Formats: sequence, structure tokens, C-alpha cells
Amino acid sequence: MYPGGEKRFIIINRLSIVVLFLVILAGGVVRSTGSGMGCPDWPKCFNRIIPPTDISQLPDGYQKHYVEGRVEKNLRFAKMVEFFGYRELADKIRHDESILIHEEFNAAKTWTEYLNRLVGVVTGFCLLFTAIFSLTYRKFKPSIVWWSVLNLFVVILQAWLGSIVVSTNLTPWIITVHMLLALVIVAISIYTFYLASTLRNWDILANRHSGVLKALAVVCLLVTVVQVVYGTEVREAIDHLDDQNLSRSSWIANLPDAYLVHRVLAYIALGLTVIMFFLVKNKFSSLTLQSRFAWIVLILVGIQMLSGIVLARFDVPAAAQTTHLVVASLFFGAQYYLMLLMTKLKR
Repeated sequence: MYPGGEKRFIIINRLSIVVLFLVILAGGVVRSTGSGMGCPDWPKCFNRIIPPTDISQLPDGYQKHYVEGRVEKNLRFAKMVEFFGYRELADKIRHDESILIHEEFNAAKTWTEYLNRLVGVVTGFCLLFTAIFSLTYRKFKPSIVWWSVLNLFVVILQAWLGSIVVSTNLTPWIITVHMLLALVIVAISIYTFYLASTLRNWDILANRHSGVLKALAVVCLLVTVVQVVYGTEVREAIDHLDDQNLSRSSWIANLPDAYLVHRVLAYIALGLTVIMFFLVKNKFSSLTLQSRFAWIVLILVGIQMLSGIVLARFDVPAAAQTTHLVVASLFFGAQYYLMLLMTKLKR
């Protein structure tokens, strides 16, 4: 059905999507285990390609060296933030004394962060080859080329932002931007896969107008994005409570209003997903991609709600934190693809 060049692109594009979700999983493990500063420098780890396994392997005076490097990088970052008009935020970055505190070496945390970076490198190469293979569409579907190349630049931006996350000693709002940018990369990869796979296989698309369903799918997606934003605020608050050495059993009770908004949005997302599911089942055959992804979205929202209940009722266990993050990302991706599948075939 597909020529060789197009088949290669679709395979590497699909692989990129899978690896992107693995990156989000690895990032979730890093954050839930507190391993974000396991490697104090970037892109190497303790100035080594292969990180150390014992404190005796660390370079002399590494604490002072890496703290000075972070300070220098943060001053440059603050200057850039100030250039865009955020003077107060720039001053906060300049005077953040938390970057002067060096975390003690922990081999498990170091290797957890290192493996996260390795998965990130694999992702970069996957998106690089996706951009290269997209050139096969340059004459008859140039939008695939443009989006693939743009995604490569976005992942480079994401890598730079990852270095800022390290240099600012895990400043919460930067971690939030880091997460949202990851969803942007996922969305672009799904979109290029959709464009390539529907170029010759028209059976994937809707065979009649689905205006109401597509509008509802857009609303569902927007609710999910807003919920993710509030979810990251909740996670930032939890990190702050953890820094205060409060017991896990008191975290939920001390969360800000963002937690309540996040919960309300979760129930709204659940209700919209159920409505969307029944509308899709009534309109599309059970053998269509639309119907299958409606099932996937419904299952994912159920798992997401369950993991949220576990977080609230069982003192925020680390495994549930990672599950909640990864399933939210999968939920976003499935919703987005289902929205694209509502596009009517244009002959």
C-alpha cells in the first residue's frame, strides 16, 4: 500500500511516539524517586560518559565546581528571562540560594537520572531520522516535512530546557514547562503519523461529517490540557511539602486550591469521555479506528481516575505518582489522535 520511503517514515514515526512515552515514563520515575539531581551536570554525569557507582570515583572538589557552573548558567538564563520582560522572575532566579546546596551522591539516583537521559538521547535520534525520512514527502505532502523538522527543533529546545532544570536545582515552574513541551512533541509526532497514514489509506478517516463529535473531542482535549497544568501545580506543591519534611499523610490536607480544581476537572473529563464514547459507538462500526480509540480513551480515563484515588487515599505513593503522570500523557495522546480521526475524508 505504501512505497518504501513512506513505509520507513511511518515505522520510525510510530517508534518515535512509543519512545516519547518511554521518556515521559522515565521522567516520572526520576521525579517520584527524587533523582532529578542525581547527575549535577549536563549532558555528562559527574563529567563522565558512564556515571560513577561509588563516591570514591567522584572528581575532587566536584561540589564547588558544579555549584559554580550552575550559578553561571542561571545568570545567563536570568538575563534571557529578563530580556523577555520578566524582571521579577529573573531576580528570583538570580537570588535562588537553593542552587548553592549540593545534593549528596547517591548511586541509585545517579543511575536513575542517567538512564532517563539515555532514553532522551534515543528519542532525539528517532526524531532526527523521522525528519530525514520525511523528505520523501517534500514534493506531494510538504507539511509532513515541515512538522517533522519543527519537532526536531522543539526536542532540541526540550534538551536545553532539561539542562536548565538541572542548573536551577529542579525549579518547579521550569519542570512544568518541561512537561508541557513534552506533550507538544508528542502531539506533533502523532500529527505527522496521522498525515502519513491517511495519505493513502482513506478508510482510516470518517466517511461522513462528524462536526459535533470533533468539537466535543476538541473540548475534551482542552479540558485535559488545563487539567495537566493544574496537576503540575499540585505536583509542585507536593514537592514543596516534601522539602519541608512533612509526612506524606499530611500532604493532601495541605495542598492549595489547585488540587480542588484538578479534582473537579478530573470528573468533568470523565463525564465528557463517557459521552464521547457512546456517541462514537453509535456513529462508527466497532471495527473502525474511531471506535477502538474511543475504548482506549475510556479505559485510560478509568485508570487515571483510579490512580488519582490511590494518590489521595494512600498518602501519595511514588508508584502511583508515576502511573498518574504516564497515563495522563497516554490519555492526552489517545484523545488527540481520536480528534484527528474525526476528520471527514476529502476526495
